Amino acid sequence: MEETRRIAIGALARHTGANIETIRYYERAGLLPAPARSSGGYRLYGTDHLKRLSFIRRARVLGFPLAEVRKLLALADQRRRPCAEVRAVAAAHLEDVKGKIADLKAMERVLANTIARCKTGGGSHCAMIDALYSNSDSRRRAAATSSARPAVAPKDTTPP
Repeated sequence: MEETRRIAIGALARHTGANIETIRYYERAGLLPAPARSSGGYRLYGTDHLKRLSFIRRARVLGFPLAEVRKLLALADQRRRPCAEVRAVAAAHLEDVKGKIADLKAMERVLANTIARCKTGGGSHCAMIDALYSNSDSRRRAAATSSARPAVAPKDTTPP
């Protein structure tokens, strides 16, 4: 696309794989600058919007929360890019990812062990249901008193 060429939101969505509502959300959140408007009021996006949205999408695919994406964009917008700061943001995110992977592996072990104990005879006893009832209160208490990070971090509810 040429710098002077402008495209509508649907075309931008197709080029980047982003949902139209997600693009609008990123605009409202200040991650994407407001686009020019046509005489009919339609949003018209340029190459800079395409590049910035692609950046945001790649960062989101890597699991960066929007707050960190905002930091990375601010750093990318600086004339002299502070690689040490970008590295620090990425390194902190990597540690979060490693923690989540460890939590997921622990969940996998618990589920696999519980499923292995589960008999499919159709009787009145089910190991999975018993495990869910017996461990729910004790695990909630343990999670509340252990670390600041939850066993599995809540999924980011903002659009990708």
